[in-house]
Amino acid sequence: MKSVLIVGASRGIGLEFATQYAANNWNVFATARDEAGLGRLRALGADALMLDVTDPAAPARLAERVAGKDLDLAIINAGTFGPRLAAPDAPAMDDFDAVMHTNVFGPMQMLLPMAQGLKDGGKLAVLSSKMGSKGARTSAGGWVYRASKAAVNSVVKDASIILASRSITCAAFHPGWVKTDMGGADADLTVQESVSSLRHTFLQLAAEHNGGFFDYDGTPIPW
Repeated sequence: MKSVLIVGASRGIGLEFATQYAANNWNVFATARDEAGLGRLRALGADALMLDVTDPAAPARLAERVAGKDLDLAIINAGTFGPRLAAPDAPAMDDFDAVMHTNVFGPMQMLLPMAQGLKDGGKLAVLSSKMGSKGARTSAGGWVYRASKAAVNSVVKDASIILASRSITCAAFHPGWVKTDMGGADADLTVQESVSSLRHTFLQLAAEHNGGFFDYDGTPIPW
């Protein structure tokens, strides 16, 4: 039986990953930030852990939980949008710190324990956003979020260089514009459609995709 770890699975895309993988008879290890989220995961049969990716104690807690699990796949989904400011309006420092701590510091400190739980040849997917692409950018809206996703793309690239020695494929993914609390009701995709497509794309990941940045359907996105 295959195993997956999903960091950030309280609701939305993360919870849907847990739902679909559990329905396909994977062992699901997943994290949530509150008891309500843990309850939803346990109802799916997942091994649930309360975890905040910005907590300095989080890496040790996660490493203990996934030690020796030989995971096939690990997904970092935790993220926040923050203030909906457009350039050049400067954000409040607290708002900036909250976004960067969740979207950049979180993945930076969680990558090592997640990789340690993966088997050699496993896959590590980080949910980023097309909004972090400089090459595909045509708007300056949400620039704090954009900056955080451009930064996490850099984190993914650095991690891919290190993890290549274990034949782990590490890549960043845009989930599409999804009907979640963040994406809103006017978004293009349901959460079920986004996750189903991402799962198919993950199956196609190979060594030549290491360090890449891809749309939910596998189409490369310019950095």
